[in-house]
Formats: sequence, C-alpha cells, structure tokens
Amino acid sequence: MAVADAELLVEVTGAVATVVIHNPARRNAMTAAMWRQLPEVLDRLAADPAVRALVLTGADGTFCAGADLGDLDELLDAGDASIAVEAEERLAAFAKPTVAAIRGACVGGGCQLAVACDLRIAAGDARFGVPPARLGLVYPAPTTRRLTRLVGPSAAKHLLFTSELIDTERALRIGLVDEVLPADRLAARVDEITSAVAARSQLTVAAAKEIVDGRADADRIAWWHGQVRASGEAREGVAAANERRPARFAWTPPVA
Repeated sequence: MAVADAELLVEVTGAVATVVIHNPARRNAMTAAMWRQLPEVLDRLAADPAVRALVLTGADGTFCAGADLGDLDELLDAGDASIAVEAEERLAAFAKPTVAAIRGACVGGGCQLAVACDLRIAAGDARFGVPPARLGLVYPAPTTRRLTRLVGPSAAKHLLFTSELIDTERALRIGLVDEVLPADRLAARVDEITSAVAARSQLTVAAAKEIVDGRADADRIAWWHGQVRASGEAREGVAAANERRPARFAWTPPVA
C-alpha cells in the first residue's frame, strides 16, 4: 500500500460526519500528514451547519494502532508542541459532539484520539493500550491529563506504567469506554446515538459540551442562558412534549 493511501476519509450523511482513519498497510497508524490533515478536516466540518455530530473510526476493522514513528526526530524535538497534540486538542475542542467507534487496536495515538472524543463506543474485539513506557517516550502532558480525568489516576498510571493492552471488559470498568457491543451491532448503535444527538436542541448540546469540558466561564454561561431566552428553544421543547410530537429545534450557532 502506497503512502498516498494513508489519509483521513470524510463522509457526511445527513447530520452526521464520519471521519475514517485509513492507513491499512500500517493498521491505520497516523502519519505526520494525517495528523496535519485532522485540524483541516475539523475546521471544515465545524463550519458546515448541516453537521451536528462527528464519528471517528478506523478502516478495515481496526481503529488505529498508534502514531507512525517514522518521523521520530520531529516528534522528539516537538515535545508537547507536536502535531499529534495539536490535532488531539483540536478534536477535544471541536464544538459538536464526537463519538469514537472502536474496533480492533486502539493503541498509542489511536487511544489519544479516542480519549479526545466525547463518547467511546467499542466492539468486543477492541483492545486498548498506551505504550510510551515500552518505547522510552514521555506521553504528552495534555494527553496524560485528559486520560487521567477520564479513567482516574490509578487506572491512568497502570496504562502508562505497564504499556499493557487491556480488553473491553476492563476498559468499560475503568471508564475508558462508554458501551461495549458485538462487532455486528457497533455501527447500528453509533447511528442510534448520533441520530438522537442530531434530533436534540443543538443549543443544549453545545452548552453542555462547553460546561462539562470546563471551557465556559460565568460570562459564557450567562450568554448561554440568554440564548435560551432569545431562541425560543425551551418554549418549543415544552410545547412538543405537551403535544407529544418531535420538537422542531431551530437554533444554530451564531456565525463567528
């Protein structure tokens, strides 16, 4: 498989964008070009008002086996300013809900990307690992902190200290994934979740994501409450509930 075949593939179906990590020759390892491509993809999807949710997944039954270490010198020189960390931070800050649909290996850079998503739904064949101790690398500080917030200090240390692969049973127990399903039900469940998100008030969803992630200060929270009053979203939601019909939420983010 040629290097040119290593890329992120993007498909938008209705309100859901799917980004596929595609590098089958390297078990979908992220190349430098792919790390650089991700923020560009995210910017494009963020600007598309039709997109209400994003799914990140991997090609051919594998999520992502890590970062391609062919550019090791660049990685070592960059430290926490690496293109991988920049892409991860951009994914974590993406304004719309993100779901990692995980099959097979989700290791290193793959786990880094999955943890930066809002939700992680895994097939039973998924395996997770954080291998820097096996490679003599220091896991980036932003990445380490995000992992720790998700699974707690003890579980994060286990993953970082041992570089062991863990199965979905343990991943679910420590909070690394939100749901585990048979592989043949994964796509349908992700469709259910993203369809539900797309049907909800985008005002509520966007505000909730900012507040949960700790990115909304008091002024921003007051702005969100002002949006509720000005938009009529709550009136529509209550009316729909009383009339037992689907709500017709119309709020869209203001143009920056």
